[in-house]
Amino acid sequence: MGRILAIDYGRRRCGIAVTDTLQLIAGGLTTVATHELMQFLQNYVATEQVDMIVVGLPKQLNGQPSESMKYITPFVNRLKKMMPHMSVTMYDERFTSTLAHQAMIAGGMKKSDRRDKARVDAIAATIILTDYLESKRNNTTL
Repeated sequence: MGRILAIDYGRRRCGIAVTDTLQLIAGGLTTVATHELMQFLQNYVATEQVDMIVVGLPKQLNGQPSESMKYITPFVNRLKKMMPHMSVTMYDERFTSTLAHQAMIAGGMKKSDRRDKARVDAIAATIILTDYLESKRNNTTL
C-alpha cells in the first residue's frame, strides 16, 4: 500500500501532507512554492509510492465553490494529465486555515511562529488529509 498525499493549494504556496504507508496517520510534509509544485510532485512520486492525491476543495459557507476554484481547477486538470495513473480527488477544505491556527495556539506555538503562513499551509494540508482519512473510515460521502 502506498501513501496518500494531500495538497492545500494556494496561489503563492501549497501545503503538503502525507500519510504513512498504511494510510493511518497524516503528517505535514512541507510547503512548496506553487510554481514549483508540479516538479515537486513528480520528484516525490518517483521516490515514494503514492496511491492517491487529495486536493483541498475550497467551498463557501453555503457549499458553493469559492472564487479560488478558478486557480485550482486548471491545476487539478494538469495534475491528472501529468499523472494519468494516479487517483486524484478533491475534498472539502472549509475552515482548515482557521483550524490550523487554533491547533497552533493549542500547541503553545509562539505568536511570531503562528504568523508563518507556510506552517499554516502545511498544517491545513494535514487537516484536509486527516478529515479525508476519517471520512473513509466512517464511509461518509466524499
